[in-house]
Amino acid sequence: MPITDWPIAERPRAKLLIKGSEALSDAELLAIFLRTGVAGKTAVDLARELLQRFGGLRELLAASREVFCATPGLGEAKYAQLQAAMEMSRRHLGEELRRGATLSSAKDAENYLHVRLGDREHEVFCCVFLDNRHRVLAFEELFHGTINGTAVYSREIVKRALFHNAAAVILAHNHPSGVAEPSQADEVLTARLKEALGLVDVRVLDHVVIGDRQTVSFSERGLL
Repeated sequence: MPITDWPIAERPRAKLLIKGSEALSDAELLAIFLRTGVAGKTAVDLARELLQRFGGLRELLAASREVFCATPGLGEAKYAQLQAAMEMSRRHLGEELRRGATLSSAKDAENYLHVRLGDREHEVFCCVFLDNRHRVLAFEELFHGTINGTAVYSREIVKRALFHNAAAVILAHNHPSGVAEPSQADEVLTARLKEALGLVDVRVLDHVVIGDRQTVSFSERGLL
């Protein structure tokens, strides 16, 4: 049965307008993006099939151009649309971390960092440098590693903090495994960086660990 024959409240686009985007399943959101299905399948049917084939929404969005475009029901046009939509999302959230912006809450930084690092295949360690009013001075990706971890050097972070004349810093890194739970090594590293930065009067406001669908804040956990 085509979607146009469904009850209005069950049609993905109408459901979004009535109940809001958060009420839609991954398949329904993807169906709105796809717009049309293929022979014998509605857009929702196709969306469910794609999510099953790729293993989930995250894996679909992270697929390479070659794999994405070779999948029945997708192609170059949809790949371009998807990349544009994802980049708009990054830029929208990135406005919270533009130079001179004031971070009104820890959640602003967490949301941006999740979009920025959540789909990376390898571990990335980054810093948000802030002035004494918590205005953003700079965002930098400082260290890149393997799928299992990366080496982080206190000296380099201190140098960058002094370069930006920062009064505070938010640390962040991703877990490519998708599990955001901090490891013992993460806690030891945080304590080491907090001590090193404290020697030059730079406060560590938070350390955010980015997973697949979750972020963990050291400050919210009481780990700072």
